[in-house]
Amino acid sequence: MESSSPILTAHGAAIPAIGFGTSMLGGRAAEAVAAALEAGYRHIDTAWKYGTERGVGDGIRASGMPRGDIFLTTKVSHEYLRADDFERSTNESLRTLRVDQVDLLLIHWPNPDIPLKETIGALVKMKRQGLTRHIGVANFTTVLLDQAISLCQELYQEPLVTNQIEVHPYLDQTKLLAACRRHGMIVTAYCPLGRGRLFGDSVLAEIACSKGRTIAQVALRWLVQHGDIIPIPRSSNPQRIAENFQVFDFTLSEPEMARIAALKRANGRIANAMGRVGAWD
Repeated sequence: MESSSPILTAHGAAIPAIGFGTSMLGGRAAEAVAAALEAGYRHIDTAWKYGTERGVGDGIRASGMPRGDIFLTTKVSHEYLRADDFERSTNESLRTLRVDQVDLLLIHWPNPDIPLKETIGALVKMKRQGLTRHIGVANFTTVLLDQAISLCQELYQEPLVTNQIEVHPYLDQTKLLAACRRHGMIVTAYCPLGRGRLFGDSVLAEIACSKGRTIAQVALRWLVQHGDIIPIPRSSNPQRIAENFQVFDFTLSEPEMARIAALKRANGRIANAMGRVGAWD
């Protein structure tokens, strides 16, 4: 099946508007990635911390899809943000994936015990060595994001193209989304389905029923319809993998978008960093 995903652009990066997440897939990663590519995905997200890089690489090769047709992201974990460790981790990821470079390399979580200046320098070095085409961050607050972008601009004149953060209807990320837009960045949304918490929601169920869609499709459509948010849903079920990709052939009305936005709640956050980010926005 040919991809019908729109492409979002930021600072020279062209990224398919929906990606396939691979966290927690374990030994199912290769089969799931191959199914995702068959369903039309051309954007695959992994990380050293997930333990799925080998499976992602195997799934890409099993699919027969040319490497150049796939936008591939991986991440360096917070334990390895010192310069030498960062480079070793990046090279290990490339060896495990069995690729020469990734399309996007991210700092997975910030680490307050390691100077951000050192980590940003290491990240930029990976780009300049050709190990990644683009660079970005994940789980950065507005304060950390401003600091990272200042370092990138002032020292290297290199852009950060994305901040990968938790985004779904139950979590209010208004402030951080606005910061990313101010910097001309794309937001990559992990946990876009709230790790299943959205599936019992009556508002989403009502909208889904009215459109003949699944709750997952409605939640994902809500994200992509913002125009600068790329969700990366995860599943090991081939039918759900395919359904989650089918979000570009219907539209939510402005009142429906507003009803979904109103679902945010104080306890909506799923992923936490045990103090790595300081105060969340």
